[in-house]
Amino acid sequence: MSIAEIYNLFRKYPKICTDSRHIVADSLFFALKGPNFNGNAYAGEALEKGAAYAIVDEAEYAGADRCLLVEDALKCLQELGTHHRRQSRAKIIALTGSNGKTTTKELISRVLNCKYKTLSTEGNLNNHIGVPLTLLRLRNDTEMAVVEMGANHQGEIGFLSGLAEPDFGYITNFGKAHLEGFGGVEGVIKGKSELYTYLLGAGKHVFFNADDPIQREKLKGYQKKIGFSSSDPDYFQIENLGADPCVRLRAEGRIIETQLSGGYNYPNCAIAVLVGTYFDIPLPDIKEALEGYVPANNRSQIVHKEDLEIILDAYNANPSSMEVALRHLAGIKAPKKIAILGDMFELGAESRKEHQAIADLGADLEFDRVYLVGETFSMIRTGARQFGTYEDLAAFLRSHPIKGPATVLIKASRGMALERVLEFL
Repeated sequence: MSIAEIYNLFRKYPKICTDSRHIVADSLFFALKGPNFNGNAYAGEALEKGAAYAIVDEAEYAGADRCLLVEDALKCLQELGTHHRRQSRAKIIALTGSNGKTTTKELISRVLNCKYKTLSTEGNLNNHIGVPLTLLRLRNDTEMAVVEMGANHQGEIGFLSGLAEPDFGYITNFGKAHLEGFGGVEGVIKGKSELYTYLLGAGKHVFFNADDPIQREKLKGYQKKIGFSSSDPDYFQIENLGADPCVRLRAEGRIIETQLSGGYNYPNCAIAVLVGTYFDIPLPDIKEALEGYVPANNRSQIVHKEDLEIILDAYNANPSSMEVALRHLAGIKAPKKIAILGDMFELGAESRKEHQAIADLGADLEFDRVYLVGETFSMIRTGARQFGTYEDLAAFLRSHPIKGPATVLIKASRGMALERVLEFL
């Protein structure tokens, strides 16, 4: 069945489902495959639960009524997303980077929504499935879309850019994330820069942080670039006023006081100001949008429990984000400073070295206490208290509770689910 024919069905049934456990009535079910599942086997169940049609790619499942056979269900979903994107008049801003993608997406979206009907990636649906699903949420009245793109190996960002065909793009930063898949820091830079390759090749506009030497070098000589800087007068001036306890910045004489902890969130806020200004959103509206944003979902989130101020930044971690989080903790004023750090994943051969470097930094910054938890953190040489598992840490905190007043940083890779430690604070 052709994409044109599938698209005609999509126009009649514009809801997409890929999980038979969560079927929406009158939707199109795409039978995707994974290492441990075959969506084709659940096509019948999806139809029974209310799906209008099921798109399958194995002939043995195509005999049932309302099962439509295609060569590859995933490729069909991706091509459908691109086809639908081409029918939309919305301006698409693609967003990638090692750290801060989701927070930046939320900030830009809130600012744009002051004036435009804006759509953005839901949650972290930023991969080869999530991006087409985002594109398929575009509606006739959508004016702007912020599409987050994630990757853990070469070629992914280039592929996702080809699916979304963005009009604008922004890379938050280049850091030590997914080193195992990218093959080191240079591989990260190359992989994330695939967004630049697409945008420059298509003659599209690029937003960038002019204070980042890598971004400046990558965009050297390119005319369609729009930058912000805390110091360079050649670019839109957004002054960094510090982050104790939350990010403050000044643009065109107006101070913006956010609810985001960590100086590392300055560029995330600054790009939202730049994008809003570029699209003619009044600065008072930008200020209101940014000041009203309350971080959640374990990202730069401030939690108060009795006399403890907790910086809950446990959604994810890599050596770059871990370092800036520790330096932020070191720079704030607090009676006591305690860091609870969990393992960082997907670092490959660099894992032990990078964990050792973070432990050494924690020692150099002279916090009152540092707790390290996880298989890798438990194997390095350090004077900090180490725990092999989360359960070991929890047992210790039950009998040795942290007493305030104090500021506590909690940070680890997602797989550690270190936010669970809140129960014992």
